[in-house]
Amino acid sequence: MDPTPVTELATELYGARLLIVDDVPANLAVLSAALESTGCEILAASDGVRALELAAKARPDLILLDVVMPPPDGLETCRRLKQSELTRGIPVIFITAQAERAGVVDGFRAGGVDYVAKPFQAEEVISRVAAHVQLSRLTRALREKNEALQARAEELQAEIERRREAEHAFQRADETLTTISHLEATRWHPAGLVGNSAPMRRIIEEITRLQPFAQTSVLITGESGTGKEVVARAVHLGSPRAKYPFVPVNCVAIPAELAESLLFGHVKGAFTGATADRKGLFEQADRGTLFLDEIGDMPAGVQVKLLRVLEDGQITPVGAMHPRPVDVRIIAATNADLDARIASGAFRSDLYFRLARYVVKTPPLRERPEDISLLAAHFLERFAAEMSLRSPALSAEAIAALQAHPFPGNIRELRNLIERALILSAGQTIQSSHFQLAAHPGFGAGASTAGGNVSTSVAPIEATNLATATAASLPLNLAAAEEILIQRALQETRGNIADAARLLGVHRTRVYRRLAQQDPDAPG
Repeated sequence: MDPTPVTELATELYGARLLIVDDVPANLAVLSAALESTGCEILAASDGVRALELAAKARPDLILLDVVMPPPDGLETCRRLKQSELTRGIPVIFITAQAERAGVVDGFRAGGVDYVAKPFQAEEVISRVAAHVQLSRLTRALREKNEALQARAEELQAEIERRREAEHAFQRADETLTTISHLEATRWHPAGLVGNSAPMRRIIEEITRLQPFAQTSVLITGESGTGKEVVARAVHLGSPRAKYPFVPVNCVAIPAELAESLLFGHVKGAFTGATADRKGLFEQADRGTLFLDEIGDMPAGVQVKLLRVLEDGQITPVGAMHPRPVDVRIIAATNADLDARIASGAFRSDLYFRLARYVVKTPPLRERPEDISLLAAHFLERFAAEMSLRSPALSAEAIAALQAHPFPGNIRELRNLIERALILSAGQTIQSSHFQLAAHPGFGAGASTAGGNVSTSVAPIEATNLATATAASLPLNLAAAEEILIQRALQETRGNIADAARLLGVHRTRVYRRLAQQDPDAPG
């Protein structure tokens, strides 16, 4: 056998790992010499058992396997190789003698890909080995590529499902927010304009003054539950825009990843799962009013996009090539201290000045106590009609108890108290015992305790001592300690639940839930 001339395919063998299996040492030596000249790494075995061990451990690129060997012979060894997950993909070329060529078919059936005959011709061996090594590498690369494509396809499918679910969530949130806000505003609308107090007369005057100016943006400030949306709807309904949509949206409920699509819409194909064009809130409110509640909690990235639209009166839906003009009046509302949020960098000053062209401040209920009896009577009449009950009267004692209460939850808290009292009274005259008026830290000792139903579960530390509470004095009970911290935060913020939640570093709904556990009539 002449080991010197090699074909051009020999270059494909450089760095390949080959396993030669033959029980004749001379054959091993000749094949090793021929193939080592191409830069291969050669492994050798003289029997099938050793060949199986080496193949599983070293994972060669190709195996040259003699047919006639002591058991297990070459055919049986090949079958075992093909049965193992580790070695199934390794190509096997059989080594046969001229007299053994009749068994070539058996070799292919056992899993072989080719054969070389003795006596060996160097060029033939190198060519066949090189061709199958290259084919094996291409097959492996194709398999890995297919696996990578399959993994990517699964990732894309998961992304499609996530986008589709996000789109559904977007639609559900949009519909739910609009429906809930509309129902609540419809329920409150008459109550929002009930009252003869000076603060109420001032609000009505400001609404009347604003109504004709359909382009002026308005910022409504005030504590939670003071009827800011009622004021916004009243401004809209008395303006030239009244016959066009009033679209309310809670800025806290806008998911950051969907904010742009929610506000400005998107076109079909803008992203995976966008199967149709969708109008955003600005287009839904075109020629009408867009009410942005809780504007102080709007994410910073959304503030930038909102400011751009307010400045040029155009929106660009996600995926669209050109902007679209919109004619929308913006009314925003907040219970947050925007000056403090601007100072901390949480709210943009340029957006504030763009929104606050006219500012309306809704008064808390404790600043208009003379309106409490009127509002209570209104709620009684409304709830009685809904429950098919006779509208009962309020006793003098009940009215006095309500007027003595500080109402940190404002009109919302009063509404909840009246609804509960009507259920407890079963349509009879409302007494103070039908109320559950909790003492609220930060509103002084005058908080009403009418009816003997004061709800407080923080026994270890009195409310008056909250300011001096220390870590050592807190009870080793998580729920009790949380109540103490919430009460202290409410004391620090004079009962403002949103500010208390920010001070505690939690979402306001957590504070609402805890207050509701202490007092079933707490706002929220």
